[in-house]
Amino acid sequence: MWALLALLTDASGEVPPFLLSALAFSIGTAIGIAARLAGLAPGSTTKVPAVVWLIGIAGLFGYHFLYFTALRNAPAVEASLIAYLWPLFIVVGSALMPGERLRWHHVAGALLGLAGTALIVTRGGSVAFEARYAFGYAMAFACAFVWAAYSLASRRFPAVPTSTVTWFCAATAVLSLACHLALEETVWPQGPGQWAAVAGLGLMPVGAAFYAWDFGVKHGNIQVLGAASYAAPLLSTLVLIAGGFAGAEPVVLAACAMITAGAVLAAKSMIWRSRQPLPAEA
Repeated sequence: MWALLALLTDASGEVPPFLLSALAFSIGTAIGIAARLAGLAPGSTTKVPAVVWLIGIAGLFGYHFLYFTALRNAPAVEASLIAYLWPLFIVVGSALMPGERLRWHHVAGALLGLAGTALIVTRGGSVAFEARYAFGYAMAFACAFVWAAYSLASRRFPAVPTSTVTWFCAATAVLSLACHLALEETVWPQGPGQWAAVAGLGLMPVGAAFYAWDFGVKHGNIQVLGAASYAAPLLSTLVLIAGGFAGAEPVVLAACAMITAGAVLAAKSMIWRSRQPLPAEA
């Protein structure tokens, strides 16, 4: 779903970022409410701790606020590359989580994925970090840190149901609208095609994807999830190529190989366990 973000954002026209975020997260909120009404997402039977609300709202809104700020104050290539440090931060930060062990192949797989992402973002060209964009770079680094911290912190509260993300989305929509009114000029989507793209954003990459991610980080292998997340920029590029928004280049194949190898390397322990023969019954 996150791989569709670039395509749908491009198709949404000239809608400014915070207004687009407010619209998409409003739809994401509606998804959670609909799931609750249909009985597909049971609510919490206990009071959700205040720290969980802080983590959720700071994670979803904070990440997007910092990312948009980074893109406003630094070149998109360099800012995007720095922002894509979050999977690596998740893999390394998982060593601090109870019951988790960080091994060499987790880090190596994440670094290989980061290298593949660098190829995708730069298209094999050079990256020039300039001092005048230091503030934008800092915002991109902060956004990577915030998303990794949100993901790791969410794992510490597995009993909090994923349906709680509904209200994180609602708060993010309200805060995004406030930022839009304060910082941007209003430009609405033009025509059914652009409105459909906005709806698609809210239904998938800025909607259902966050519910899926919450469940994944709470119940999945956190190191493998982090390394495998580098598939998002690769899949996004492939989607753009399929949609005619980008051209197929040899660098994409190289990045595909690196990111896939990185994910497999990070998942080495899990793959090895699944191949072990079951013990014979007595």
